Amino acid sequence: MKYIYAAIMGIGLILVIGLIAFYFFGNEIFSLFYAPTETNLSQGVTTQRIVPEKKSIEMIAENLQIPWAVAFLPDGDLLVTERPGTLRRIGQNKKVYDIEGVAHRGEGGLLGMALHPRFSKNHWIYIYLTTAGGDDLENRVERYVFNNDELSDKRIIIEGIPGAKYHDGGRIAFGPDGDLYITTGDSGKSNLAQRTDSFAGKILRLHDDGSIPADNPFHNAVWSYGHRNPQGIAWDNDGRLWATEHGRSGILSGFDELNVIEKGKNYGWPVIQGDETRAGMERSVAQSGSDETWAPAGAVYWDGSIFFTGLRGEAIYEARIIGEKQVSLKIHFHNEFGRLRDIVLGSENYMYITTSNTDDRGTPKSGDDKIIRIDPQVFRK
Repeated sequence: MKYIYAAIMGIGLILVIGLIAFYFFGNEIFSLFYAPTETNLSQGVTTQRIVPEKKSIEMIAENLQIPWAVAFLPDGDLLVTERPGTLRRIGQNKKVYDIEGVAHRGEGGLLGMALHPRFSKNHWIYIYLTTAGGDDLENRVERYVFNNDELSDKRIIIEGIPGAKYHDGGRIAFGPDGDLYITTGDSGKSNLAQRTDSFAGKILRLHDDGSIPADNPFHNAVWSYGHRNPQGIAWDNDGRLWATEHGRSGILSGFDELNVIEKGKNYGWPVIQGDETRAGMERSVAQSGSDETWAPAGAVYWDGSIFFTGLRGEAIYEARIIGEKQVSLKIHFHNEFGRLRDIVLGSENYMYITTSNTDDRGTPKSGDDKIIRIDPQVFRK
């Protein structure tokens, strides 16, 4: 008995020490799970490190609060969502708008944003946000009229998207078909990703007024399913939809993905990951492997490649399209700016990226967080 008692006392002492350490050093311990990983050769993907010259880089804005999404107004000014709940205008006119109802908890808050393709006529702006009802979180998309530097006429486009402190998705964009595409996370409940009657772990598709397109595969908003936490979408010149997706996290991180998204397809989470296969499920076009974590976020198409940002990877990744579902991967600006969230192409054909170093998972530098403009021609030198 004395040995059992001693063992119990030993385990208890370890637990007490662990709790004390977590109380005093919780943020530091937590951040270890999001520290950058070394870039390795991912299976089936050619990886090359490239650090372009800095002469074509310009700081557009700094001292932002966890910027999430960037959009361009017709006059050239920028709009940026900040996760704590503010929409900021940057450029000739400067103004900050507080968005009501935003619940900034963990990864949730004010996330994606898109301007309507006919914004110059209807002035519609769409935002994706996390809201709270008691202890429960959910995500929704709202539409506003943005005119004369004012927000008005709020309308809920879709609600009831499961939310949580983690895995909230949040990217929204209009496709070539004029419909709105929305990425959602599995809200920490991986089984929901396989249910086509749930909005969690999906890519959704809606008309601009929130109605369901008649050709959606499940007669609801769901376009594709089996996703864990997609945060970037982009269309190539052939009209194919590409999406970035976070793989597993914690101690066993890795298996981040780049996928080609097709109507009604199942992308496997949580049943398969990496290069695993299963009948009726799609294998990723590219994945980071088990030893590397990209934590991919925003995505954009330019000059034959899908460029996407890495949070934990702290880089811009370029997936050069070399086949229908085949890419070669290059890495740019590795460890140059810290965690990177959004990447968009401006009207003048420059790329804009946002840092995400003030989100409690990075190491903020002077001026963080920032919006940085890059001449993409540096990627071709």
